[in-house]
Amino acid sequence: MATEHVTISHFSMSFGRKKVIDDLSFNVKKGEVFGFLGSNGSGKTTTLRALLGIYEPTAGELLIDGQRYQSHLSGKLGYLPEERGLYRKETVIDIMVYFGMLKQMSRRQAHDWSLAYLERVGLLGKQKMKLEKLSGGQQQKIQLGVTMMNQPELLILDEPTKGLDPVNRRLLMEMVEEQNQRGATVILVTHQMEEVERLCDRIVMLKDGKRRAYGTTDDVRGEFGGNIIALRFRGELPRHEKLYEIHKQLPHFAELRPAAGVQQQAILQKLAKEPSLELSLFEVRKPSLDDVFVAIYGETAAKEA
Repeated sequence: MATEHVTISHFSMSFGRKKVIDDLSFNVKKGEVFGFLGSNGSGKTTTLRALLGIYEPTAGELLIDGQRYQSHLSGKLGYLPEERGLYRKETVIDIMVYFGMLKQMSRRQAHDWSLAYLERVGLLGKQKMKLEKLSGGQQQKIQLGVTMMNQPELLILDEPTKGLDPVNRRLLMEMVEEQNQRGATVILVTHQMEEVERLCDRIVMLKDGKRRAYGTTDDVRGEFGGNIIALRFRGELPRHEKLYEIHKQLPHFAELRPAAGVQQQAILQKLAKEPSLELSLFEVRKPSLDDVFVAIYGETAAKEA
């Protein structure tokens, strides 16, 4: 039976008179990939900093393996912070070996692991370059390697794909899956909902420091808005407010949300009788996590993310 790797219970955090986190509770089970989601400023980074002992919580408990963070736990976890913190004037290999030795690896182990990792991410040949000479995406790969190199039991990744193109985002997701398959617990902070759909077992969504959604991705999708009907059509789509709300509309495509208690078949029958409308697609699906994100945070926050 899975046990809790991280437990956050009735956590609140204030800076002066401003309350940033308000009575937040959730847990992360050992061996799962857990999505920690929210719009900018919702409190995600503050929570992680309190979990790792950087901030002292105003109230509540934040535990790793049943205890508050202490320095001896550092060898068991890897933390990729939102603000990157590598030595830009040093060479790539020197940086990686240095951090490997801080994580209790021998110099030889750290050197060999680093070269193998650089080959995996397409940077072999750049190990003697100064970090500042690399692109932002390449620097991100180095930071990620430093985070994973001691094979930690708990990986906390805050926006790990920031600055990466789609090909390298896919490579990163593969590496996260590999870390999870060897037994690591992963807490993933991201605005990329396709990463969440692919990787995460469960998620929590914060808004203004409060928990707004929590559970499996299917649980969360089911909680917000019910099914969506996708239409592809020619002609004019009528507005039948008693039957549905038009959630999204393009020239020949639309998404509808059925009104409470209305069956999809009733909507199909009504639209099929419209003389000025020709349907080529009528498809019922659950809302995506993107839909849920928009429902919770609004269009503006979703676009910013």
